[in-house]
Amino acid sequence: MKTLISILATGLLLGLPALALAEDAPVSEMSYILNTFSFLIMGVLVMWMAAGFAMLESGLVRSKNVATICLKNISMFGIAGILFYVVGYNLMYAGVDGGFMGSFGLWSADDTAALAGDYSGGYSAASDWFFQMVFCGAACSVVSGCVAERIKLWSFLAFCVFLTGIIYPIQGSWGWGGGWLSEMGFSDYAGSTIVHSVGGWAALTGAIILGARKGKYGKNGRVNPLPGSNIPMATLGTFVLWMGWYGFNGGSVLALGDAASAIEMSNVMVNTNMAACGGMITAMIMVQLIYKKVDVTMGLNGALAGLVSITAGPATPSPGAATLIGAVGGILVVLAVPFFDKLKIDDVVGALSVHLVCGIWGTLAVPITDSEASFVTQLIGVLATGAFVIVSSSIVWLALKYSVGIRVSEEEELIGCDKSEIGMEAYPDFQGVSIGGGSGIPASYTAASVAAKVSQPVKQV
Repeated sequence: MKTLISILATGLLLGLPALALAEDAPVSEMSYILNTFSFLIMGVLVMWMAAGFAMLESGLVRSKNVATICLKNISMFGIAGILFYVVGYNLMYAGVDGGFMGSFGLWSADDTAALAGDYSGGYSAASDWFFQMVFCGAACSVVSGCVAERIKLWSFLAFCVFLTGIIYPIQGSWGWGGGWLSEMGFSDYAGSTIVHSVGGWAALTGAIILGARKGKYGKNGRVNPLPGSNIPMATLGTFVLWMGWYGFNGGSVLALGDAASAIEMSNVMVNTNMAACGGMITAMIMVQLIYKKVDVTMGLNGALAGLVSITAGPATPSPGAATLIGAVGGILVVLAVPFFDKLKIDDVVGALSVHLVCGIWGTLAVPITDSEASFVTQLIGVLATGAFVIVSSSIVWLALKYSVGIRVSEEEELIGCDKSEIGMEAYPDFQGVSIGGGSGIPASYTAASVAAKVSQPVKQV
């Protein structure tokens, strides 16, 4: 009995500080803290996706362009941060009021009410800005892999300035900032359209205006494969993206201060995972049936296709429905890759097939499991966003093309952007110009001889 009394007394003494804290901190304050914490942690996970994009793209470009693609991925994230602070956030969220854009101006945090004890705002202003900023950076990441290996570094970064500072925030205000699409009932939970297809449309216009890599397309519709440099790195990048997507979709609950929000976040994360699984396995099966062999990169892009597909509506499906939505994405990505090749639109990493095609599918699929969403409204959102991004992106790409130029010279492309653009190689132990998956050509070869080698037919695997 004495032992039992001692245990109870000890437990009571240990529990007193916690009880005092609970009395001193009202529930509204704890909700404010948890919501803010969720924004910050989930934002870090979304920022981690930038590393995933960098690794995925580094693995899928040829070795002579790896250092350049790494530099692009980290520098454009810096541009996104600065531009979203200078103009992007207010343009997307300040005073949209059912219209077409917010206001121009520098963002600043205002937590005066919370510091005075009024927590009705729900979360700190800076945590909200941080979470929204990393989404802006993700939209820009979609473009870099598609136009890789032949675009000028500074021209690409100049485009990123307009994409992150103007194009992305304006269309984002329509759905997430209380704009006209939001008033119509358009639903895009975490950004299948607002983030992924926006990056896809911008990449599509860039790839068309830029043109294909030398040697990619031959006569009679022949497609010459130009294998990437590092499949393990691309696989690691996919895993990193998959992990970051839990923050991308999970954080889009926008709350963690009550049980209902915690349950919703749990369901969103499960559905996100299941869609990725469905997309990956389905893509592998499709490739096996069509080409009689499984392509690793198709498996990787299948997982990403599933993730993009579920992003517009991860809260309402059951795990089984989420798996099927992701599986359709896996089918679409396998069909879309050769489709773009037939059009001679050179997409180095498959970004158009993953982010654009599956972004559209995911947005249109929302009404399947969400009775409050309308297919017509979803379609209007897809078309309006696509039209705006195509026009605005084309203007920027063409302005850059006819002013400073957007494409490196043929000789610089053959040498590789690492040497010609930044003067630094990712793999300096491999001497000479790398062709295909990293095979070396002696430095004594002339650009003409290399061009002749590239133009020779390559057996389709």
